Amino acid sequence: MKNHIQKIRNIGISAHIDAGKTTLTERILYYTRRIRAIHDVKGKDGVGATMDFMELEKERGITITSAATYCEWQNHHINIIDTPGHVDFTIEVERSLRVLDGGILVLCAVGGVQSQSITVNQQMARYEVPCIAFINKCDRSGANPFRVIDQLREKLGHNAVAIQIPIGLEADFNGVVDLIARKAIYFDGDNGECVRIEDIPEDLLSEAMQRREELIDAASMFSDELTEAALEGDVTENLLVRAIRKATLTREMTPVFMGSAYKNKGVQPLLDAVTKLLPCPSDVENQALDTDKDEAVITLSSDPQSPLVSLAFKLQDGPYGQLTYIRVYQGTLAKGDAILNVRTGNKVKVGRVVRMHADQMEDIEVMPAGYIGALFGIDCASGDTFVAPGISLTMTSMHVPDPVISLAIVPKDNEAEVNVSKALARFTKEDPTFKVYVSDQTGETIISGMGELHLEVYLERMRREYKAEVTTGMPRVAYRETITRMGEFNYTHKKQTGGAGQFGRVAGYMEPITEEDFVFENKVTRGAIPTQFISACEKGFRKCLAKGPKMGFPITGIKVVINDGSSHPVDSSDMAFQAAARGAFLEAYAKSEPVIHEPIMKVVVETPTEFQGAVMGSLNQRRGIIVGAQDEGPTSVIEARVPLAEMFGYSTVLRSATQGKAQFTMEFATYKQVPKAIADELAKKAAEKKKNVA
Repeated sequence: MKNHIQKIRNIGISAHIDAGKTTLTERILYYTRRIRAIHDVKGKDGVGATMDFMELEKERGITITSAATYCEWQNHHINIIDTPGHVDFTIEVERSLRVLDGGILVLCAVGGVQSQSITVNQQMARYEVPCIAFINKCDRSGANPFRVIDQLREKLGHNAVAIQIPIGLEADFNGVVDLIARKAIYFDGDNGECVRIEDIPEDLLSEAMQRREELIDAASMFSDELTEAALEGDVTENLLVRAIRKATLTREMTPVFMGSAYKNKGVQPLLDAVTKLLPCPSDVENQALDTDKDEAVITLSSDPQSPLVSLAFKLQDGPYGQLTYIRVYQGTLAKGDAILNVRTGNKVKVGRVVRMHADQMEDIEVMPAGYIGALFGIDCASGDTFVAPGISLTMTSMHVPDPVISLAIVPKDNEAEVNVSKALARFTKEDPTFKVYVSDQTGETIISGMGELHLEVYLERMRREYKAEVTTGMPRVAYRETITRMGEFNYTHKKQTGGAGQFGRVAGYMEPITEEDFVFENKVTRGAIPTQFISACEKGFRKCLAKGPKMGFPITGIKVVINDGSSHPVDSSDMAFQAAARGAFLEAYAKSEPVIHEPIMKVVVETPTEFQGAVMGSLNQRRGIIVGAQDEGPTSVIEARVPLAEMFGYSTVLRSATQGKAQFTMEFATYKQVPKAIADELAKKAAEKKKNVA
């Protein structure tokens, strides 16, 4: 392993679904001789792309987990992470960008800037990752790379500048013109492996010169030396590359390359650009927090001799135990080292260090600063910082979005139950956006995630990897029962058996309240109920709240006042007064006109302004009440109150209505009475359930 840090590149390939990320990675691996043959996504040969190594990925033709690999190009060591494009697997992109130094933003020459391109761009901006853009699929009908460059400027706010222009388009796409070197590049051979460099064709010469002038104008904003050279008409290749690199590293310019990964065109110049324009680890300023000094910000050095600071950014449970993907920011991580987990304070010994090529691994002895690799047999959580003993630095955590969709799952049998618990323990550890909990109110196991596909993939993995069959259903909504008017009670509990009997009389009333779930008030005078039995009365009333008589939902918003009663010197007891309280509760509850309440959620939708009407319509259809809407530039923020029962599956509806460009957050707001039609439906379901149980 070459330890020269200037020759290392850590890059991620990110894009919208189906823009060609995995196909591009496959070509990069082929041209750098990491693989001997090219296999396509959803390939007819049944092999599938190298980076989509999971069976599910091969079947569906989508990337589900980010996969790491490495290759060599012109004496540079390039670590690559191929990330998913689907919004449901956004955490994979998030944690990859957290540890990468640069990125390739892949765009479709026909589709241009799409919804997920916007999300990926926001993630790159969050971690300030410099990037170059690659406009793929220039061979497809309708391809227009310059329209895509305009979209990069308008929709994503990039200072996008073309470094190449295409030679022909659609079916006539043959190669690219390099505006820096002023040469035409063609890709010959069965797989485009023979790069042929010629003079620019006559019919493209004037356009190429004009575009080159535009490139020089844009780059000279970042280099006085280049400005002087441009005025004298003496612009060298080196000078131009240096200026473009300087602007790219500060994210003030996005160089744009073109090609067709599927047709094996334009990939080698892109690899040249990765080595020439994207940052090496020492070009990027990485910071950590000093826990001993009130979390003061410390800038890390990329010196392999400094004390170790590294970040575990992804966990994967493999056939040989937990694989921990790690990025070394400072110092060197070697086999046999003792390292400290800052979060737990535990010291662990490094048993095995590997570097990954998709699902294959190669043992290495050391991993110096700037490298990405993996460790075996280390127990930790995603986002843990590992340091040399005696250091108190921790890396900042990554952004983890909240889950937006839930499903209730029920294992089919006892064996499945054991396997499901193993699977859930593993999945929640690997994926911070996948959450599991048991509902207090309904007792169901609920899984939550980023979308329906996200949960579907995990359910499929349970079946395949753990042989755990489960049935799924919508989670039951946590409805409540309450009363709407005052009801009086005067109940006597009398039970006579051989020996001491049971006697207790409780009188008073119950009324609705809004501030609290339950209030008990004692207004008994002259010892009508002895003091020692008052707490038994309260206990009896409280026990009735767990399951309401109307439909079996928990009861809230009730105040119970007892003002009279009577006791027996021998037959009265705690048990007798608890029973009397239960009877009194049922008597008064029936008179108090009970109703069902449902949880109302505060829903905030952020959407491009053009979809504002469609979003409001979708909320109104779900019994939502629009509270307010405000425009914030190109986006509109709509706030509404919507019943939780109507929100299941809303993420999919919202994506469909807004081309995937809108997102929403949801939190509990209050409880409100359900409309009569829905109350009748709930009553019908409850009656059917009782009938089935009977």
